[in-house]
Amino acid sequence: MATTVTSIGSDSTTSSLQSSLQVTGLASGIDWSTVITELANAERAPETQWNQEQTTINNQNSAFSTIVTDLTTLQTDVQKLQDPSLYENNAATSSDSTIATATADSTAASGSYGFTFSQLATAAQIDSRSNVSQILAPNGNLSNVTVGTAGFSTPATAGTFTVDGAQVTIATSDSLQTVFNNIAAATNQKVTASYNQTTDTITLTSADNSEIVLGSAADTSNFLQVAQLYNTGTTGPITSTSALGHVQVSATLSSADTKTQIQDGGSGQGQFTINGVSISYDASTDTLQDVLDRITNSAAGVTASYDALNNQFVLTNNTTGDVGISMKDVTGNFLAATGLSTGTLQRGSNLLYSVNGGTTLVSQSNTVNAVPGLSVTAVAKGTATISVSPDTSAITTAINQFITDYNAVQSYITSQMTVTTASDGTVTAGLLTGDQTANEIASGLRSTIDGVLSTSGLSGAVSQLGDLGIDGNSNDNTIALDDAGALTSALTNNLSGVETLFTDPTNGLMTQLNTFINSLIGSDGVVTDHQATLTDESTDISTQISNLETKISNDTDQWNSEFTAMEQAEAQVNQELTYLSQQVTNWGKS
Repeated sequence: MATTVTSIGSDSTTSSLQSSLQVTGLASGIDWSTVITELANAERAPETQWNQEQTTINNQNSAFSTIVTDLTTLQTDVQKLQDPSLYENNAATSSDSTIATATADSTAASGSYGFTFSQLATAAQIDSRSNVSQILAPNGNLSNVTVGTAGFSTPATAGTFTVDGAQVTIATSDSLQTVFNNIAAATNQKVTASYNQTTDTITLTSADNSEIVLGSAADTSNFLQVAQLYNTGTTGPITSTSALGHVQVSATLSSADTKTQIQDGGSGQGQFTINGVSISYDASTDTLQDVLDRITNSAAGVTASYDALNNQFVLTNNTTGDVGISMKDVTGNFLAATGLSTGTLQRGSNLLYSVNGGTTLVSQSNTVNAVPGLSVTAVAKGTATISVSPDTSAITTAINQFITDYNAVQSYITSQMTVTTASDGTVTAGLLTGDQTANEIASGLRSTIDGVLSTSGLSGAVSQLGDLGIDGNSNDNTIALDDAGALTSALTNNLSGVETLFTDPTNGLMTQLNTFINSLIGSDGVVTDHQATLTDESTDISTQISNLETKISNDTDQWNSEFTAMEQAEAQVNQELTYLSQQVTNWGKS
């Protein structure tokens, strides 16, 4: 009988079997993947403690970063109090701020100065001739005047208005003659309207000369207002209160309704000068407001505007004093057409004043510096006494800020070093409990202050913080201003002593503190070095963990390889046994 021999060691069979057994452990019946995981976890056990240590180190480093930030803020306060210029500031007060206000710099001499103002300085201005605009109906034909685009100071709106109890409807496309006709029709010819070309006004007349009552709460058009027609409370006609034609500042120059059309010489390059400064314009593209703004924003030193109430242009000097305004048309007629070149100069006035009853002084400005270092601004005519004295408010503010920021450092360190006990008796150490560097900072700040106070060698009534009403709290290392009156008294009566206490280059309190803080957070400072050490320790732990993970990875690969080889060998044996069993069975059948 022929026997078939089966290869049990082919590459494809072995590879497939290896993959299957590596996952399941079918050949050996052992869940060796779990065994490997447990072995790796056992080898990884030290990492738990290392991670805890690293977290603590990183948190400590973060705490010291907060301390560095607080110390940096405190050092800013220290350096401000250490700066002699802080004690050289002066303050000026006025006996009557409705008459004059004042400021003083460090050069002003202390004392009182009586200022009497007999005339205030005002700005000069040029008012153009009045009624520079075109009238509503230059040719007298009211049918050619559309109310929505007429030269009123404010555009007329559509809607209704009331005349003598009758409602009149108006559309912006109506001519002025149509509006007049509608008024007559609505009132059954009782009230008629007319236009005076000479005065550029509208008149409403009653047929029976009775009183005409205008308007109602239900009116929706503003026609009566733009026509300047208001109730008089008497019988007889009602006439516009002033000429109705106005310049249209938002229209282009050539169509701005000026009585004389503005021209640029035909080239679009119109030009004029004000106080020697050239202003250019294009009559076909620029609006009146464009040019007015251009004047105001130029270096001419004037503000240009249109006074709709008086229908005239105004140039006002930006500075006060009796000085003129010069102008000239160069190309085109802008100044002539706006009436500015033939306007009236309203002269400015100079400030007239005296100091301590002396001779009358003159100034073009209302702010004067007659006393060196003292700037006084006149507000109204009259007399005010200006007093100059050292400005202690800035010093008080600086001292209070120093106290706040000094306490912030000490309070934070205390909070991080405090040991707490829970209700169940559990004791928890603070993040920086027992940290020598943190303790050195807290005690060093306190001892630096104490050391300056006890060994400063400073003489006089101000030789320690207690003389300023500032006392320390030995329980938490903080300080407090317990007697504000003592600080005020020292600053008022012995400012030089306070300055020496803080700024003395050898023994000054702020000199000592600034040096100590530099020793903490400078490039080679104690805290700087300590943080570097903490960073190195954290890095070392990360390296240890990384190295251990590398070892665990290598060991895992080796264990996987060994168990896989075992599975392959076990599978090979099982296949051979199966084959032999099959052969024996087949032999018996033959």
